[in-house]
Amino acid sequence: MAPFTPARVCFLSGVASLALVVVNQTTAASIDPALERAAVLASFLAVALMLVGVLWTRALPEAAARVALEGVQGVELAEGLPDDLAEELGWGSQMLLTATPAAAVVVLWKNRCLLRRGLLAQVPFEPGAICQRAQEKGAAISLVDLNLYPGRAEFESLLPGVPAVVVQPIDSRGLVVLAGWSPRCFSRSDLTWLEGWSQRLRERMEPACGNQDLMGPGEAKSPEFPPVPPDC
Repeated sequence: MAPFTPARVCFLSGVASLALVVVNQTTAASIDPALERAAVLASFLAVALMLVGVLWTRALPEAAARVALEGVQGVELAEGLPDDLAEELGWGSQMLLTATPAAAVVVLWKNRCLLRRGLLAQVPFEPGAICQRAQEKGAAISLVDLNLYPGRAEFESLLPGVPAVVVQPIDSRGLVVLAGWSPRCFSRSDLTWLEGWSQRLRERMEPACGNQDLMGPGEAKSPEFPPVPPDC
């Protein structure tokens, strides 16, 4: 049974008041002008309560229920990372998992998976066209309900059946991908926080970009070799 939220109580109070006005009018022995004026005023008040309840529900919609996602809780951090970068990845991912509705966090840099944390799938995540478009645009792409998007198959390797995803580019060389527990779960403040963290990651990664540990295998050494897919 749905809980009686303040908005629902307000709406039901309006319905009950309007019903009482109708019952009072139909059962009255005689209807004089004073009773008619009182009935009209009470009807307006009842309708006003109903409208307040409806608008309240639209302004503060109920959160969608969590989807039962398949995966194992864990953390996977790439080896050989500088200490400051590893610390930043650990701190930021922990904040995203505790302060936002994120179920999983994946960080990619130059075709290499640096971090997977949260609910982990059994197969590696391979970014596709949507992730590439986010990097080309240089702006986040928020897929609030993957059931509405034909490209949702791209994120089946992130988490099977994931309901919502945010793809945040790190410059044009990296990505932060968040998987949400429920449709429309990420707020504007969550997206702003994620954008700020991606900028911090870029500042940590750029000084180490010459380090082979942060370069994907075979990357930039020979143009004959195609980019290696992420190893996450």
